[in-house]
Amino acid sequence: MLLVLKNVSRTYTDAQTNVHAVDDVSLQIAAGEFVAVQGASGSGKSTLLLMAGGLLKPDTGQVQVHGKNPYDLKPDARADFRAQNVGFVFQQFHLVPYLSVLENVLAPSLAVSGSEAETRDRALQLIERFGLSDRQQHVPAKLSSGERQRTAMARALLNEPKLILADEPTGNLDHDNADTLLGYLADFAADGGAVLLVTHDDRAVACAKRVINLQDGRIDKPVSNAV
Repeated sequence: MLLVLKNVSRTYTDAQTNVHAVDDVSLQIAAGEFVAVQGASGSGKSTLLLMAGGLLKPDTGQVQVHGKNPYDLKPDARADFRAQNVGFVFQQFHLVPYLSVLENVLAPSLAVSGSEAETRDRALQLIERFGLSDRQQHVPAKLSSGERQRTAMARALLNEPKLILADEPTGNLDHDNADTLLGYLADFAADGGAVLLVTHDDRAVACAKRVINLQDGRIDKPVSNAV
């Protein structure tokens, strides 16, 4: 399994109230799977994704990515582990505003070792694949929303991860750009990667082979889209 969550929980304290954002959730995702997580706002979807990606330690339970618990690692080692194994795609893109498309795509390479020339070549190949070759020297402010999201997708793939975590990645995209992005994610899973996508978008849900409903931090009524 590429991703295993075992009885993970996360509780936030709001004034005098404990909010169980994720409550005893277990989930396994294998290579080749495209899994969507849906649920109402506040149901725990984003918290679950952050825990899965090594960005938010669960209060209880275990997380394994590629057979290793990232929370067993020291912070610097955990950041390196994420950079090597997980690609993130977010609704707000999270591009560095003063860096060009090429520089943003190359940013994850700072956390891993390897040939600088080979890494740059891979970045240029991804930029070409996502139709951004004529925009590679532009900063994000000069890009459309679709171009920013394609830049974020190229950045997520730079270190050739096997797992992509996507949080509402179509939320700021028009219909055509959303369909294009979902096609990229489906291709990634079809090529042997794994995708865990948090979404309110029915089109994204329809692309997934497995759909998980979260309600009040717990899995409710798992659904399969498999034909």
